[in-house]
Amino acid sequence: MTLIKHNDKLPVVDPTAKIFQNAVLSGDITVGKNVNIWFNASLRGDMAPIFIGENTNIQDNAVVHTNLNLPTHIGKNVTVGHGAIIHACTVEDDCLIGMGSIILDGAVIRKGALIGAGAVIPPNKEIPANSLVVGNPMRIIRVLTETELEANKSNKDFYLKLMSEYK
Repeated sequence: MTLIKHNDKLPVVDPTAKIFQNAVLSGDITVGKNVNIWFNASLRGDMAPIFIGENTNIQDNAVVHTNLNLPTHIGKNVTVGHGAIIHACTVEDDCLIGMGSIILDGAVIRKGALIGAGAVIPPNKEIPANSLVVGNPMRIIRVLTETELEANKSNKDFYLKLMSEYK
């Protein structure tokens, strides 16, 4: 893990969080309890703050960045898939952001939404709670079932267990 100071701001990482080697965090970043940030992820809070809620997992090669006066907020129990880009936006609690997805400036992903692999969410787009979204251009397909919502929530438990297996 590499923590880099930017403009006198060093990332603040809760002691229960696990930041894997080769992950880089720089600038104004707050990492909550039991967060796990996996190999080669890059988080840059150099233009505005980044906030990551408890039990969230940010998987390998994901990028989390901000823009001038546009912070990034990632809620609790969120899964950010491999290679996803989260840029100056808000992702509320219990969301799953699929592998290779791109969430752009000012977008808001409401609680429980599932953004499918490779989907692109344009700037300032609001995605309704519990929605299934796919594609580029993005399309809201439907509301997730209770079973699907529970499966999304179970990702948190899977990654907390996986994190604990690494010493």
